[in-house]
Amino acid sequence: MNPVILKIGGSVITAKDSDIPEQAKLADIDRLSHEIASFKSESDSKLILIHGAGSFGHPQAMKYKLNEEFNARGTYITHASVKKLNSIVLDSLNNAGVPSLPVHPLNSCLFDNGKLVSFQLEQIKVMLERGIVPVLHGDVVMDRTKGAGVLSGDRIIPYLALELKASTIGAGSNVDGVLDEKDEVIKKITPHSFADMKKHIRGSASADVTGGMLGKVSEFLELANKGISSRIFNASRKGMVSRFLYGEDVGTLIADK
Repeated sequence: MNPVILKIGGSVITAKDSDIPEQAKLADIDRLSHEIASFKSESDSKLILIHGAGSFGHPQAMKYKLNEEFNARGTYITHASVKKLNSIVLDSLNNAGVPSLPVHPLNSCLFDNGKLVSFQLEQIKVMLERGIVPVLHGDVVMDRTKGAGVLSGDRIIPYLALELKASTIGAGSNVDGVLDEKDEVIKKITPHSFADMKKHIRGSASADVTGGMLGKVSEFLELANKGISSRIFNASRKGMVSRFLYGEDVGTLIADK
């Protein structure tokens, strides 16, 4: 099947640093939708889109301490919030001419003591076969041991990449790539070089329950160890999603060597 997997961070499509939750960046969402639509109109590549929760999920998850304890109401409120953002993204994509449908992790994934142990993929496979873009997102999922837990978009990527044999993987953030201590883009990270540069990689400065940039790099290095390369680039800049989708050298490459 070999789909392209594109993840757009919550910082790109929401006002993640705002004191007011649930503020979507509608103009940016529409811009991204049109860049994806342009690519889809010229390519028969299968595409999976994953988006972060940003201000539609992180504040709620932190308020109810969902990474620490089970809270049924907090689980509902957090899911309802990320589902709202997902609907905004889907409306934009479909209006731009990209046939898209939602895949909510709460309904398709299962944790056991924080580990992802089950993921229903048949619906995604049928969507891809029919030319539909499945749109997933960071979410809360049920946990056999803890009751519930937070599943980030970055943790969804490795699972789908391995199970569906992804051809290309990209994570669009609000920075130009992985930055070092001088705020300069690290052009390439490998499992070998990561040990030396790990201490210089900055984490997220925003309210986040998913590990920020360092967590993202760590997840992608696991893929690199299996021969699957990824890129982290700035999706806030006009045209960068298009450049990634067309295979250009953007942001930071994370590869096996």
